[in-house]
Amino acid sequence: MLKIRHIALASDHPGKAAEFYKSMFGFKEMRRFGLDPAHPDEAPRPSGVFLTDGALNIAILKFADDQLGKGVDYTGLHHFGVVVDDVESWMDKLMAAGAQQVPYDIPTGSHAEYKFRGPDGVVFDITGDPWEGSAQD
Repeated sequence: MLKIRHIALASDHPGKAAEFYKSMFGFKEMRRFGLDPAHPDEAPRPSGVFLTDGALNIAILKFADDQLGKGVDYTGLHHFGVVVDDVESWMDKLMAAGAQQVPYDIPTGSHAEYKFRGPDGVVFDITGDPWEGSAQD
């Protein structure tokens, strides 16, 4: 059985959301991008904060573009991700089962993941490499 090791939340203000989750649940911050500490009330597009609970990578992101077809201002659960043993065979298996691949350009130097849309429209990622802060099992 595969395990969820990544979730992404779309947020209007990733820094404020991250501070809430860190203070409420004790999540550990790993890194942030696009946020200027000198201007804590601003959150440009794109920006984000990556947290971990020790098993799960939690990305809180203000996306630059609409990846879901719900509008760039959508906030809430964006997608989840699983680590697979063989990305190519899983891509074939998913497409054979009717999952649609979501076009996504992997930014240079970022984590390689491949996005799909399930039968209910929910977006999920597969990757061969665990996300930073996620459990390795």
